Amino acid sequence: MTKQNNGVREIAYPGQILGSSKEYLASHGTYIDEQGNIVSKYLGILSISGNYISVIPLSGVYVPKPGDHIIGIVTEVEKVGWVVDINSPWLAFLSLSEGVDEFVDLKRVLLNRYYDEGDVIYAQVLSAKKGDIQLSMKGPSFKKLKGGVLVKVTPSKVPRVIGKEGSMINLIKEKTRTIIRVGQNGLVWISGEKVDKAIMTIKRIDEKSHVYGLTEEITKMLSE
Repeated sequence: MTKQNNGVREIAYPGQILGSSKEYLASHGTYIDEQGNIVSKYLGILSISGNYISVIPLSGVYVPKPGDHIIGIVTEVEKVGWVVDINSPWLAFLSLSEGVDEFVDLKRVLLNRYYDEGDVIYAQVLSAKKGDIQLSMKGPSFKKLKGGVLVKVTPSKVPRVIGKEGSMINLIKEKTRTIIRVGQNGLVWISGEKVDKAIMTIKRIDEKSHVYGLTEEITKMLSE
């Protein structure tokens, strides 16, 4: 492996040999070939932590996991729930029992009273089995998001947008006087005063997540 000192993290490509399994342990985004080499699965950022080698994909689709907090768009109202686009190869389903706390008489009440086509929701992935994605709105933080603007980022870069213990996203919210919800599926909802600046900042993070000194750059950008 080679190391770069120009402020940019080393990029690995699919099939690239990253090291020997005798010296390192293969982690996310890598595999061990027949010769015992640790090989990259993706085009992504090379990360070495202790003896572990991993590759964080630069791009890719969102694969839902139970417990993920996501932002979705209702695409269809059905008899017992709602079909939701979650920026994934698979559509998700929000059942009536997971979407509404009160009793609903389906003979008298239309479900679009609660969520209609085009509504944006902040929800949790309840289960994800073979493309069968079930959502839940149970919990005080999950709700319909009214107004605001949606921005897409690369799902694998969401942790960079949020920052350590929420440091990056809290900085953006404070400096732009906005309310922001970040979905682990790569959708970000923004509402408030300086929405345009918040969007510009989040897109900059998405584009430059592999560059060292990004926090300082974003801090300076938000102070201008």
